[in-house]
Amino acid sequence: MKRILVATLLALSSCTVHKINKSLSKSDVFDKGHLGFMLQDPEKGKTLVEINSGKYFIPASNTKIFTFYTAYSILGDSLVNGLNYLEKGDSLIFWGTGDPSLLHPDLKDETAIDFLKASNKKLFLLDNFDQVDAYGPGWSWNWYPYYYAAERSALPVYGDIVRFEKEKGETDFTVYPERFKSAMENDESESSRPYSFTRKHQKNRFPYQFKTEAKDSEFESDIPFITSRELTKILLEEATGKSITMISNPSYFEEEPKKLLSAPADSIYAQMMKISDNFLAEQLMFLVSDQLTNKLDISEAISYSKENLLNDLPDEPRWVDGSGLSAQNMFTPRSIIALLGKIRQEVPLEKIKAYFPAGGESGTIRNWYPADPGQPPYIYAKTGSLSMANSLSGYLLTKSGKILHFSCMMNNYAIPSNDLKTELQKVLYFIHDKY
Repeated sequence: MKRILVATLLALSSCTVHKINKSLSKSDVFDKGHLGFMLQDPEKGKTLVEINSGKYFIPASNTKIFTFYTAYSILGDSLVNGLNYLEKGDSLIFWGTGDPSLLHPDLKDETAIDFLKASNKKLFLLDNFDQVDAYGPGWSWNWYPYYYAAERSALPVYGDIVRFEKEKGETDFTVYPERFKSAMENDESESSRPYSFTRKHQKNRFPYQFKTEAKDSEFESDIPFITSRELTKILLEEATGKSITMISNPSYFEEEPKKLLSAPADSIYAQMMKISDNFLAEQLMFLVSDQLTNKLDISEAISYSKENLLNDLPDEPRWVDGSGLSAQNMFTPRSIIALLGKIRQEVPLEKIKAYFPAGGESGTIRNWYPADPGQPPYIYAKTGSLSMANSLSGYLLTKSGKILHFSCMMNNYAIPSNDLKTELQKVLYFIHDKY
């Protein structure tokens, strides 16, 4: 009887896997582009479905899974390094580590400001700004007014953005930081939108519209500002109320600095993964570089990760930035599956659930992949979206109690991304319900 039961269960499982495979390979939607898919049952050590799993795809923000794993491995889940500094006589010499949390409108860390305020020494900002390019390799220049391409910096302040925000019941919007109020310009061009905010190219000038009908709205709009060593110095002086002198002396970089700990890495990981925050992803890789070498070089951080953390992946990652904004990134589904397995082994499940977007509940998939009414999320996965590139990779919890690993990578689809998501949602729910 026991053998009959086992044979029956195996037959049912095989039938389910066949149906999953057919729903992907025979789909009229997925047939319109290039699909890579892999589904693994780690408990059995068994690959259930493989479609082009060894081929390279542009991952978009699935790159952040690699960034997360690298940062978690090097920085841990405690406090990140907010500043490097040296004390010499009556002088405090400090420089940036790439920490994105300083006065960030969501993270709001003031550790470095309080530290500089409390010092009785003369303050000197050591210039390491040339170590960081504002844009990553392959980024498009015309992304400049959009939050998803906020400039990278050696020492970000306010998240390198201006936040325009209006709460319900308020009659006017606020500007954070307030210093940029004087840089706003009324935009009198015709528009059907009740409000809009943008930035002029190569200028920290912010055209905006705020019409009468917008007074009943609530909104939050983040617009990148152009970073520079000079502006950073001014912002720090305004925040500390102290005079700061900019200096250039490469010999100081040869000394071992003291490190000022600032924001919890946990909070940065969660925001980066849940809302797919490109700025935080880039800056995390600079923090990794700082931790490894006391320099800010994402390419070195990536090389270290590939050689020391990811050298057991089945296919070498083609990896150039932290966020996935670059179409030069290319990964295979089976390498992402291998990485998801490494994360499961090294990161507690409750932390994975806290970091990854949850289907129907949080982050970039709060409106997709919902569980049955009254049930907890069954998808914890990272999205990825660029022009003609969509990805979703992560963990799928089945009704039978299994945790499966999956990676779906979709490239060169000239159809609406919602069509792809709708089709994938059917497939993932079937797996959740039947496997």
